[in-house]
Amino acid sequence: MSLQVIVLAAGQGTRMRSALPKVLHPVAGKSMLGHVLDTARLLSPDAIRVVIGHGAERVREQCGAADIAFFHQAEQLGTGHAVAQAADDLQAERVLILYGDVPLIEVETLERLLAQVSAEQIALLTVELDDPTGYGRIVRGGDGQVRAIVEHKDASAEQRLIREGNTGILAVPGDRLAGWLQRLSNDNAQGEYYLTDVIALAVADGLRVATEQPQDPVEVQGANDRIQLAQLERHYQQRMARRLMAQGVTLRDPARLDVRGEVTVGRDILIDVNVVLEGQVVIEDEVQIGPNCVIRDCVLRRGAVIKASSHLEGAEVGEGADCGPFARLRPGAVLEAHAHVGNFVEVKNARLGEGAKAGHLSYLGDASIGARSNIGAGTITCNYDGANKYRTELGEDVFVGSNSALVAPVTLGAGATTAAGSVITGDVPAGNLAVGRARQRNIEGWQRPVKKKPV
Repeated sequence: MSLQVIVLAAGQGTRMRSALPKVLHPVAGKSMLGHVLDTARLLSPDAIRVVIGHGAERVREQCGAADIAFFHQAEQLGTGHAVAQAADDLQAERVLILYGDVPLIEVETLERLLAQVSAEQIALLTVELDDPTGYGRIVRGGDGQVRAIVEHKDASAEQRLIREGNTGILAVPGDRLAGWLQRLSNDNAQGEYYLTDVIALAVADGLRVATEQPQDPVEVQGANDRIQLAQLERHYQQRMARRLMAQGVTLRDPARLDVRGEVTVGRDILIDVNVVLEGQVVIEDEVQIGPNCVIRDCVLRRGAVIKASSHLEGAEVGEGADCGPFARLRPGAVLEAHAHVGNFVEVKNARLGEGAKAGHLSYLGDASIGARSNIGAGTITCNYDGANKYRTELGEDVFVGSNSALVAPVTLGAGATTAAGSVITGDVPAGNLAVGRARQRNIEGWQRPVKKKPV
């Protein structure tokens, strides 16, 4: 059956106390609306319609895509009024209504809900809560069938004892929705057009109301302030930690991992505490990640070791290679198999060949370093002249002495050596020793300066 999704994202979120529209506040590095749209896409809908209002241009700019159509709600007159902005000319057999500030809803929950929709039946997502304060209450008849939803502010004392609350997530036959929206009234405590009144209208028209519930109530938790936003963040991270452990990842402390993107993992992986994984991260079998690391948009090949407090972005660490502690791999950094980058080494747009080593305190940028080459401490590639960048090329088995400066463009042939403290400005042929430093002079009788006494 065809499907269209309507996402309500027009709210201001005054309790956020922010100039940023509420639905753009991030959970795990992605806007709440972004999470909802990604989940909606997993349902393969024919169209996704997003109702926007406050901060509409910022929402368009951040979340606009070819498969998204935006509809503007100029006045905030309730959820029913919001849906009505996007309900014209609906062609789908089913319409699903979601909320842009409810980012943790699971696709499996929505699939179960949609399976209940037919020409004779609508489907409502409800949730059992110990304290349903603020939720609309699900009113059922003596036969257990849903008769209506009563908003908390309009509910009687008896109705407020009902623990089954309305999540607002609703799936209906597409050809009936517009008619129900036209019949809504704003005769209520809020003076708004409630989407929830569609339930009573559907029942009056002879349709049944089927209900589904999420496996975990946090799926339908929204965020109206920073406290609730932080709660959503923790719920999301707990969910991701459980998923990673189920796939064969050992987490030293599941409460001290942050996933802010998509992570693909193999087996027998070890991740220590306070690790942040961002963007697209691929971690193959038997990788070990030490504490306090940030890894963004990287590929870690089988058996790679990332030691403590290292920062990797846009890098690839080859099979059995290692880096850190306190290493920084910037975009374009590639460590081939069994290469080693030690503490306080920065690599940018450079490739270290198989078994190559840079042990400590070096900067390697715009460079190719051959297999088994050794980079001494304090070495830098001088790749930028203030306007243009140039490359440094090292062959296999090159030995670069400590405190060398390699002034690009420059090439060191296979087996070449540079003496410690050299400034290398010209190419070094294979097998040669390059010495690029001033000859030492010892001056006898030299007097060290002394501090002048104040007058």
